[in-house]
Amino acid sequence: MIALLAVLLLVTGGGIVTLLSLQSHLEGQVSRIDGVFDGLDNRPERAGGAAAKSMNILVMGTDRRSGQQTTGEAATAAEWVPGAQRTDTIMVLHINAARDDATLISIPRDSWVKVPGHGYNKINAAFSLAGPSLAVETVEDLTGVRIDHLAVIDWEGFRSLIDSVGGVDVTVPRTVEDTHNDVVWTKGRHHLNGQQALTYSRQRYGLTMGDIDRVKRQQAILRSLMRASLSTLGSASPTGIYDLLDTLTQNVSVDSGWEVGDMRSLLLDMRGMRTGDVNFLTAPVAGFGREGAQSVVYLDPADNTSMWDAVREDEVSDWAKTHPLDVLTGPAQ
Repeated sequence: MIALLAVLLLVTGGGIVTLLSLQSHLEGQVSRIDGVFDGLDNRPERAGGAAAKSMNILVMGTDRRSGQQTTGEAATAAEWVPGAQRTDTIMVLHINAARDDATLISIPRDSWVKVPGHGYNKINAAFSLAGPSLAVETVEDLTGVRIDHLAVIDWEGFRSLIDSVGGVDVTVPRTVEDTHNDVVWTKGRHHLNGQQALTYSRQRYGLTMGDIDRVKRQQAILRSLMRASLSTLGSASPTGIYDLLDTLTQNVSVDSGWEVGDMRSLLLDMRGMRTGDVNFLTAPVAGFGREGAQSVVYLDPADNTSMWDAVREDEVSDWAKTHPLDVLTGPAQ
């Protein structure tokens, strides 16, 4: 989803004409998830005033090991099967009302939270227990922020998206070993293809901060993906732009209420935005522990309340400036 934004935010001139001409094709490819918001009671109220024009998108990456693609138009397996997968990546993308900055907030997948109707569990269990709708309800219950739209991508879609831009560059600050995947990431700059980027972004073993370092890696990949996507756009190659959009729309699933025309209008409103206008945050963490056999992350109640209140009131960019420890500016391990 962030790649979609990165590719389209800077569309100007002939690029707009290209985008308009592609709308019918894109609309036919975008995979829809029905009933995402049906039956959700006691949803958070939308903020009033100017903040009401801001938008919050729940972005999730699923870890189902189906052997077949599960998201997007190219999917050949069911998107959700009870108990078959959890959400490996959970992020809330907040786009401000003025459409001149955005904030991507990662929620560690091991966060110990209340899952409505199921007691306390890791936040990534909600998708496994009851699919996209419960995942949305859980995030809304945790944050008090009303989710406007949902976008989901699986491992295969992630790999395809990375490969479509020719891979991404990351800088590893120190040599670390991933004993689970038998990979050693040496200190220095690496150019990663889709599979390598997936392996890198999913590593947990051998990292000092576990799930938190994993979040840093995911955000490092997204930053690089944004740069690579903008490079493709800047090449002024209609074929390159088309191929990237084509790959994206084949691999991402969105809620059925999000029409392509609405996406286009939103993104055209954002075309003046630059990569430096996208902030990367994480839900503030209080510590780590265990719940039974599970290793979990405990979120900081006070700081999370403060941050999500700022999201709801469309003041999260100002909040980030006064809470530097909660901004993921440190290098991925």
